[in-house]
Amino acid sequence: MHSYPDASTVARAFAPDQPVILNRPHAAARAARFFAEKFPGKSMYAVKANPSPDLLQVLWDSGITHFDVASIAEVRLVRSLLADATLCFMHPVKTRNAVAEAYHQHGVRTFSLDSHEELAKIVEATAAEDGTPASDLNLLVRLRVSSEYSEYSLASKFGVDLADAAPLLQATRQHCDALGIAFHVGSQAMTPFAYVQALERVRAAIAEAAVTVDIVDVGGGFPSSYPGMEPPPLEDFFALIARHFEALPISYSAELWCEPGRALCAEYSSLIVKVEKRRGDELYINDGSYGSLFDAAHIDWRFPVMALEDDLTQPLAEFSFYGPTCDDGDFMKGPFMLPADIQAGDYIEIGMIGAYGAAMKTGFNGFGEAIAVTVEDEPMASLYTGRADHRVSDNVVTLR
Repeated sequence: MHSYPDASTVARAFAPDQPVILNRPHAAARAARFFAEKFPGKSMYAVKANPSPDLLQVLWDSGITHFDVASIAEVRLVRSLLADATLCFMHPVKTRNAVAEAYHQHGVRTFSLDSHEELAKIVEATAAEDGTPASDLNLLVRLRVSSEYSEYSLASKFGVDLADAAPLLQATRQHCDALGIAFHVGSQAMTPFAYVQALERVRAAIAEAAVTVDIVDVGGGFPSSYPGMEPPPLEDFFALIARHFEALPISYSAELWCEPGRALCAEYSSLIVKVEKRRGDELYINDGSYGSLFDAAHIDWRFPVMALEDDLTQPLAEFSFYGPTCDDGDFMKGPFMLPADIQAGDYIEIGMIGAYGAAMKTGFNGFGEAIAVTVEDEPMASLYTGRADHRVSDNVVTLR
């Protein structure tokens, strides 16, 4: 595939009327190597963040061998692309048929659960035809923890309460080869203390259940860098997680897992959009909440932006965006900082959309088409290229 130096070159070459997704395989590869080399345990990519086959191959080639799949469609996708990958079915609520197919046809041995009903379903669906229970299951009980230190909460939908965890852990221990505890602190955790607090809850659950735990999965939540959301270095997260994991009352051979999604793929993609109209401080652009900018509309995520025109000279000003559909809800309030003289016909690069950007695109109202090209420059923000921060010591992984 032909690659271009940067977004400005692409805008000049195509003068596109449709959005253009800019992919940076080198950025995803660097993030993958960072986790593979520096996280003190096993890193598995959360496929839901971006299921692009090209991205999955880049991650595999760069050291990510385990994948968190949340549906049978994701199981099939990753298995069709990566025959030797280890797949972990980490959605706590699955259909019986999905569990059976994952186990019997695709070699999945790791499943998450948060209820006795789900445990029974997994045990039944993975049994042999004669009813003999599977003896090679890794079963992880998902524990509900706080999302108070994260920008997007994941504390309501899944997870067994600490008060109810002991009986479920004890029951699960009877049906698995390896017992684990998993949790998720929420998306875009802004402090390592989010994991410390969750691991203390894991400690309490283990003590109450008095079971041997073989796996502790700290889930996702590892952050990327966005305007107004500049997190500490990832080494700070890794160091505190390792310290508190080692202090848990667990098996001497217990494994530490994590499930990065955003942190592995946010820097992979950016987006070129065209300004179709300006109305005061509102810009009408050709992508929006039903396309790659779902998060900007629905949870007020502020992505970095940059005008691609050389002749814009005025100071930066605050703008909001309207997307291309006829829906008033296709609105992203920002503020997005762009030159005050930006006008219809100008192009903008919107950065850091590799996570939950292209993956959530729809064709609503007839919009949604986009071309994808590869570019060679650096992402608009990065946690992997070194920063001017006195706390940073070695958070640089060189490109190979």
